[in-house]
Amino acid sequence: MVEHKVSFNEDTVVAVPAGALLTEAATKAGIFIAQPCGGQGRCGRCAVQVKEGRVRRRSTLRLSPEDVAAGYALACQSVVEADAWVSVPRQEMLERRLTTDRVVTDVAVPAGYTFECDQSIRRFCLTLPPPTMDDQRDDRSRLLTAIRQQATDCQQGGLDNLSISLPLLRQLGPLLRASNWQVTALLAARQSRSARVIQVFPGHAPADIPLLGVAIDIGTTTVSVWLVDLTSGRVLAQAAEYNRQIRFGEDVISRVMYASKNNGQAELRDLVLQSINILIERVLHKAAGDPHLAAGNGQATRPALESSSIVKATVVGNSIMMHLLLGIPADSIRLSPFVTAVNHLPPFSGAEIGLDIHPEAEVICLPGVASYVGADITAGVLSSGLDDMAQVTLFMDIGTNGELVLGCRDWLVTCACSAGPAFEGAGMRDGMRATRGAIEEVWIDGHTYEPTLRVIGDSKPRGLCGSGLISLLAEMFLTGVIDKGGHLNQHLPTRRIRIGESGPEYVVAWADETWHGRDIAITHVDMDNLIRAKAAIYAGISILADSVGVPLESVEQVLIGGAFGKYINVEKGVQIGLLPDKPWDNFKFLGNTAVLGAYHALLSQVAQQRIHDIADRMTYIELSADNSFYEAFTSALFLPHTDLSRFPSIAEALTGMA
Repeated sequence: MVEHKVSFNEDTVVAVPAGALLTEAATKAGIFIAQPCGGQGRCGRCAVQVKEGRVRRRSTLRLSPEDVAAGYALACQSVVEADAWVSVPRQEMLERRLTTDRVVTDVAVPAGYTFECDQSIRRFCLTLPPPTMDDQRDDRSRLLTAIRQQATDCQQGGLDNLSISLPLLRQLGPLLRASNWQVTALLAARQSRSARVIQVFPGHAPADIPLLGVAIDIGTTTVSVWLVDLTSGRVLAQAAEYNRQIRFGEDVISRVMYASKNNGQAELRDLVLQSINILIERVLHKAAGDPHLAAGNGQATRPALESSSIVKATVVGNSIMMHLLLGIPADSIRLSPFVTAVNHLPPFSGAEIGLDIHPEAEVICLPGVASYVGADITAGVLSSGLDDMAQVTLFMDIGTNGELVLGCRDWLVTCACSAGPAFEGAGMRDGMRATRGAIEEVWIDGHTYEPTLRVIGDSKPRGLCGSGLISLLAEMFLTGVIDKGGHLNQHLPTRRIRIGESGPEYVVAWADETWHGRDIAITHVDMDNLIRAKAAIYAGISILADSVGVPLESVEQVLIGGAFGKYINVEKGVQIGLLPDKPWDNFKFLGNTAVLGAYHALLSQVAQQRIHDIADRMTYIELSADNSFYEAFTSALFLPHTDLSRFPSIAEALTGMA
């Protein structure tokens, strides 16, 4: 096999077979190259410069002839055909939004929670009869019999089916004898009177020894972890960070496509595990000094919080994120008829998943509904209380994906909208995530057409995040900068409207005002992408309402979940036709409902079962198979909508401006 040497940035050299992609060579060299489109050659963000040597470019999309002449190539579309020296530009750094982490005191322990009644983790202090010539039961039977007897005596429910793993069996005999047959057993109880032994401690462990759990939300963009004291139910620490899979796709379909290539599935699984495990380490560090975790010896010292103290985890995420976490192929989700490999997953151990927690910890992956409505939505419905409400309610989780649930305590219908990552700032010329330097709100003067900006972190602007794009689009529409079809009015007396490289555009910030020294603008293509994204979501809402014969006017409240949802300006969302036209007090922003639902399931077996019931009750509507969706989508491709009677407040505002 012919090999070629590829040198990256002059200091890293690897040998790869002829025909290898530059991205494969970079991975081998430990060089990070972002591939937001999943290596499909669509985004242009993996451009590198070939200083010496030769590569074969399969595609030059988003590269100008001048770029190609200067040696630039798309790493995901360029094949190594000779020794080469490649310069990799500095990759975009990910910074968390300043308000990513919620304040712990915001999370109230569910009323009436008690460890003994609600928790599936059980603790038994046991004194076993030692073996004799007359009692020659094996060590395992002796332990399990004592557990069953105490469970019955304490009225904790009979345990007919008890299991213990091979690693624990290897330790059991020596431990029982060294502790003089006095031990504490930790169990994870399951449905159908079954349980699994997690740990056996020597002696009777104090009741306040730390028993911790983690609630994990694997978002397409952000991963969140809450550390919880299972004994009290208190949230001890929270942390969130960008999902490291982003480098191989900002949307789920790009990641599925990347997973189907070579070792892509294993890479994506490793990346999401890295994201979770780093956050677990972070929350343990945050909680290490918590005074409520005092040792049981009456002293002021506090126990060291270790990963082995985490004996339970609940995990939520959309269906594709759950498949990628578990290494389950997800190709069937993106291909007709769009079916998952599994919606209801069995419990796993921490070691099976690869989490940095107790290897025998109980890991519960909560259930999803269908290909594009996953456990993040079933958990969100639980934490929002929608499934127990008398009034007809719309639940929206708007982020990288758009999931919708309409219903009440009697019925639930759901769908997912292919809004794409536009609301995350992806795919826009000057779009960015909601980090420092992102423009998050815009006001435009109706006479001068000059914008006023609010920027995250009070720094110079670097680009437009999702909330800023929604605000900008609404302001441009209401001030006449664009018409209802999203076309710029090039006859207005302002130099901010101009013809750029990609056609008509509106300049939001001039180069001398920005962090990077370049103009920040929104193009006609950007606006078209935004309008299509909002149209998909509004069409989904319309289809759900039509499917059950409920007029949108009769929807009594709108609940908005998701990290991005809490930054949407309701007024602006209504003005562009993203949200239904309702009084502001009909909207409630709930924040990350997915991780909150995972928290409730972590504490309560009843809540966990309720999420399973929610998943079973939901009727899923596949919009791609619904003939009326295209008509509803086309009607929503205007600002705010083709039928202005659906938005009476906007019609009134426009009349007043005429």
